[in-house]
Amino acid sequence: MHKILTKTPLALAMASLVLTAPSALASSHREAPFIAGSPKVDGTDFYMFRSYETNRSDFVTLIANYQPLQDAYGGPNYFLLDDNAIYEIHIDNDGDAVEDLTFQFQFNNEYKNLAVPAGADSDTPVPLSNIGPISAGNTGALNVEQTYSVKMISGDRRTGEAQAITNANSSSETFVKPMDNIGNKSIPDYPAYASDAIYPISIPGCATDGKVFVGQRKEGFVVNLGEVFDLVNTNPVGPRDGERNVIGDKNVTSLALEIPRSCLTAGESPVIGGWTTASVPQARVINPAPQGSAVTGSANAQAASVEGGAFTQVSRLGSPLVNEVVIGLPDKNRFNASEPKDDGQFAQYVTNPSLPVLLNVLFGDAAVPPETPRNDLVTAFLTGFPGVNQLPTVTPSEMLRLNTDIAPTAPAQQNDLGVVGGDNAGFPNGRRPYDDVVDVALNAAMGKICGQLGAGNCGSQSTPQNGSNFYTDGTRAAGPTAATSVISGQIDNDDTYLAEFPYLANPVPGSPSDAL
Repeated sequence: MHKILTKTPLALAMASLVLTAPSALASSHREAPFIAGSPKVDGTDFYMFRSYETNRSDFVTLIANYQPLQDAYGGPNYFLLDDNAIYEIHIDNDGDAVEDLTFQFQFNNEYKNLAVPAGADSDTPVPLSNIGPISAGNTGALNVEQTYSVKMISGDRRTGEAQAITNANSSSETFVKPMDNIGNKSIPDYPAYASDAIYPISIPGCATDGKVFVGQRKEGFVVNLGEVFDLVNTNPVGPRDGERNVIGDKNVTSLALEIPRSCLTAGESPVIGGWTTASVPQARVINPAPQGSAVTGSANAQAASVEGGAFTQVSRLGSPLVNEVVIGLPDKNRFNASEPKDDGQFAQYVTNPSLPVLLNVLFGDAAVPPETPRNDLVTAFLTGFPGVNQLPTVTPSEMLRLNTDIAPTAPAQQNDLGVVGGDNAGFPNGRRPYDDVVDVALNAAMGKICGQLGAGNCGSQSTPQNGSNFYTDGTRAAGPTAATSVISGQIDNDDTYLAEFPYLANPVPGSPSDAL
């Protein structure tokens, strides 16, 4: 059996916040029936933390990941984002569960229709995304290029004041998303190519420039995904690094911003809440081109559908793991379409979570569920913890919360258990890529810290539950690199995590095959 870690008073207080995902076992990948069919707008992870890059500690990094479980070899079209959708990162800085700032991304595809002389009367368009090598500043061989714009909206996301975020060097409102990592022959130096797409940005009303990057990254989330969903077909009290990270060879697409923390907070409180959403137009007409029309090779050939109408939210993600294994199947689509201010409708999933009961059925006395109602989860899941990362006034709502006054921890000193491991700059005080949110939240769900909030916060329970058991999915970022884990956990390493913006590692290349 594993002994639960000794905690400092601050760690005990903040550890309750891990219950923001009270029944956590996996991150947000294909978590709801509708979104599983729309991967381009499927949010997988949301990160919010004080930047730990050297000389950047006065900034907050926001990363929203989309398009789950990307195979690096997934050509020829790879993983463009949806140019009909809007992707947004929202900040609540006054506790009313309504966005005060929104950073809105919109994308545009430029199809160059490159062609080659193939012996016909005219050149023949090629079917590939590139016809030669690509490098920083040399993208003439790229057949399709995706660009994007970013707006900052103050107030309501649809009716508030919208202002363009611009390139601090050129004043341009257009940024380039680098092509996905096709392979080493097509893009010989992907790190240099991608770094060229990290832009300094001017933010309206903010005296200090920030940064933006949108592009493919290596999946940073670590989980024993298959065995977890196979009725937890693993030893839940076994070694933390005894299982393989099955998604270690996958990529995701990141929308990353670095913003001065003073430009995100309001009033005297240093606490902010954040979440990401994706929205699509309400109406779609498929294949509008008349049958037999000659559009091959033209720009119109890309119009497989025409979309319009008001934007409708189809994906939502704040704290990790919530919709995947907390919200019940009947309400998963509804949660993705909802806003934090309306989260009272999901209260039953917080006060009476189902997963501890299921684990008890599977593992008996080794996993005894705390008694309900779980009032401790209401504090952590919907309000944050008073005096730590709860705003002075707060409307109960689900989101990731960060106290921006807590200094970042240097990469070499980060603990993957975050606050539970004595590292107050980690989850659940925001979330960093390195944080093992699965193990932290799983132990909270099983009542390992129940009673630390004081009488009445854990139903009839007044002491931590389940003795010395420490629960784990068996996979951690800090695990070994041999047969058990793909990710080594070394932060300052191009193959795992980066110690600088955008923090997630460069993506796995489509070739050579030994990279997979």
